[in-house]
Amino acid sequence: MSDLYDGPVIDAHHHLWDLETNLYPWLEPGTLVPHRYGDYSAIKRSYRAADYLADIAGQGVVASVYMEAEWDPSDPLGETRYIHDVHAETGVPGAMVAQAWLDAPDAAEVLAAQAAFPLVRSVRHKPGGPTSPQEVQQGVRTLMSDDAWRAGYARLAEHGLHFDLQTPWWNLPEAADLARDFPETTLVVNHSGVIASRDEPTLADWREALRTVAAVPNTVIKASGLCVEGREWATEDQRGPILDMVETFGADRVMFGSNFPVDGMFVDYAGLVSTYRDVLAALAPEQQRAVFHGTAERVYRPRSITAG
Repeated sequence: MSDLYDGPVIDAHHHLWDLETNLYPWLEPGTLVPHRYGDYSAIKRSYRAADYLADIAGQGVVASVYMEAEWDPSDPLGETRYIHDVHAETGVPGAMVAQAWLDAPDAAEVLAAQAAFPLVRSVRHKPGGPTSPQEVQQGVRTLMSDDAWRAGYARLAEHGLHFDLQTPWWNLPEAADLARDFPETTLVVNHSGVIASRDEPTLADWREALRTVAAVPNTVIKASGLCVEGREWATEDQRGPILDMVETFGADRVMFGSNFPVDGMFVDYAGLVSTYRDVLAALAPEQQRAVFHGTAERVYRPRSITAG
């Protein structure tokens, strides 16, 4: 076993939000949308750069990637301006994934505008679709198979943008088709393929779905979002899934992401990083560095926290 990793860390997936100033419909008082973690009322509080910097203190985080936080969907550029202002004031984040609705009539204009911002590296549009493997078997598909949505996706390459995909694991074969059809666009699988349980039949099917999407070379994955509703965070719960992702994709296509403050409902930042250090200690030092730093550096090219 290698020593615990003590090198630089890039957090490839976190949020910030100021609920007193900006609109996030899902975080509004009295609103609870369906969420894989269940009741998320605990995170209905502002989480600003100062809060994030306090959370990461002492954990070796040298750069971070902001993920769009379901800001007011009528104003995708407003979120991007806000995050650039935050970066100018605080040095975080060092890169961002912006909001864009790929099937909207103004998708071409929004993508061009987002790509013009210096921190934007990727966009996210959750594609909806099947809510169970059974629906996939019945022929239900996500927006990844919709012609208008794909027309928007086709524009990403001309702007040098990646696509961040958040969808449950049973939709990853459809994602593999999408990535294969657009080889110039890097597809970033979010939150470990959204695996919401730890029973062995589910894990077996999840691993098969991972193999399907990993077979397409322009895909990478974030080892993030591994909390399970109603279950306390435990390192042993995460060992298998994290190592499975590295085995399937290779360490140079896997990256660490905290999903803070959302995953902070289950574990503090130090405890989260400690789990990853413990699990990844089974790997060679260069593999550990890839997951903690190298993959995210290559994919997102974030500015360092000290370069605000």
